[in-house]
Amino acid sequence: MKKLGFIGLGNMGQPMAANLMKSGYFLAVHDLRPEPVKELVAAGAVAASSPREVAGRSEVVITMLTSPPHVEQVMFGPAGILEGLKKGATIIDMSTIAPIVTRKVAAAAATEKEIEMLDAPVSGAPPRQPMALSP
Repeated sequence: MKKLGFIGLGNMGQPMAANLMKSGYFLAVHDLRPEPVKELVAAGAVAASSPREVAGRSEVVITMLTSPPHVEQVMFGPAGILEGLKKGATIIDMSTIAPIVTRKVAAAAATEKEIEMLDAPVSGAPPRQPMALSP
């Protein structure tokens, strides 16, 4: 069974990561917020200090991020995914972002490391709680 990495453990990413672990996958996780990482580690995941560390522990890295700048930072930034993934690995980006960013990341991954990228955007985030208005 492939080793998976998951970056972006928000309202949608954390439940997805938990389901992957319930299915028996090894999972390395990273998020800017420590709470979802701690919860997944308590359930059996391995915490990673950076996207690069997630990539170094994984054959497939899944990202679920909120915006194009976040995707680019996680992919290309210092300690980014492309620094850590090995040749032949796979990136699955589930972020709902502009196609131009997806193409840019896919081209860099393919050119630099022969890494395959799958674009798998999702929609339908859990409803947000309405904000209380002050009287």
